[in-house]
Amino acid sequence: MERPFDTKVKSEKDLKVLQLDGLKWTVEHAYNGSVHYRRKLEEAGVKPGDIKSLADIHKLPFTTSKDLQEGYPFPLRSVPFEKVVRIHASSGTTGKRKVLCYTAKDIDDWANMFARCYSYADCTPEDRIQIAVGYGVWTAGWGFQNGCERFGAMSIPIGPGNTDMQCQFLEDFGTTAMTCTASMGLLMAELIEERGLRNKIALKKMIFGSERASDAMRTRISELSGVAYDQLFDIPGMTELYGPGTGLDCRYHTGIHYWADYFILEILDPETLQPVPDGEIGEMVVTTLRKEAAPLIRYRTRDLTRIIPGECPCGSMMPRHDRILGRSDDMFIFRAVNIYPSHIDQILSNIKDVGSEYQIVLYRKDKGGKDHMTIRVERAQGIQKSYDTDKHIGKTIEKEVKRQVLVSCDVEVEDYGSLPRSERKTKRVYDNRDA
Repeated sequence: MERPFDTKVKSEKDLKVLQLDGLKWTVEHAYNGSVHYRRKLEEAGVKPGDIKSLADIHKLPFTTSKDLQEGYPFPLRSVPFEKVVRIHASSGTTGKRKVLCYTAKDIDDWANMFARCYSYADCTPEDRIQIAVGYGVWTAGWGFQNGCERFGAMSIPIGPGNTDMQCQFLEDFGTTAMTCTASMGLLMAELIEERGLRNKIALKKMIFGSERASDAMRTRISELSGVAYDQLFDIPGMTELYGPGTGLDCRYHTGIHYWADYFILEILDPETLQPVPDGEIGEMVVTTLRKEAAPLIRYRTRDLTRIIPGECPCGSMMPRHDRILGRSDDMFIFRAVNIYPSHIDQILSNIKDVGSEYQIVLYRKDKGGKDHMTIRVERAQGIQKSYDTDKHIGKTIEKEVKRQVLVSCDVEVEDYGSLPRSERKTKRVYDNRDA
């Protein structure tokens, strides 16, 4: 199936040739243009001429968020300042933001990648796309905006929040697609239902970025908004790797197609840093192939996912990874068990009568005492409060968490709509053990 802005590469063999050319270019470009990269490569005993095959990527040193923080304010810069046309930044864990520089070509490549995302979501130039993500120094708004304009659809750049205006624009401007976080998507879906807008708006698609959308949340958004489940799309992205738009799951939802003609994706064991077999979960490590201002060489994203082998029914040759399952640094340890929030998320998604919103609260009853975990959930909309119902929901969750995660927990069942909704990312884990 031909799509606008899709790769011109037609075979896996040709893709590997393109990737090797891009890998060689990136290493040489970074070595010659960046004091930081030259030092790291020399410390690793690697020269650009040593890269002769894709397997040689394993000779290259890793880049981490620490490198970006230590190189602040212009880390990894590999071109002269006169070639830098824009900077973007994301939050940093030590107070300093991760800042990335962009050349005009970087911006152009990013727009083309993002336009490809819209085509994989089956958008057309007739679509009217309401962009409800943050603008400014963040990559989100600019990414969705530039991609929309490159694709040729109408953009409605409203930004996040202001739900009254969001609803008004949906109705007045005939919005057909909306881009936002999954949490914002749920909030908007609830307002669409509450205000009786389903038959007054033309909304047909939603594209979610910035956070994982559970199956239960996607189902609820579809039920309330009237948008078909297969028209809810996930889009990954991070500032270090251009921003959002580096892949998208197509309407078959068999995984995220990622743009392997722009970067190499490795899935490594986060402890041993060795490759894991296709289908096994590991950490995403990315190496850019064309990025000029701030190229990435084996950048450890900390995002956890897995390669999905085989072909997608859509016919695309672009490889796929699973939705982001969590972050290696999001894991929390409870009674000596390593737990990822995504695992709890998946358990709750498969339990009847439970809504999509939840919180995980960790605490100790006594200072220095035993750890306790309470999972707060909502009844699904329409499920009436009763002692027997709540007891059944609680016992079912406790049993499944014990069976699948091997720990005990308590469960609190709340009324539908009682847990906080967010226009941005929703906080799921509250660790009060040191409070």
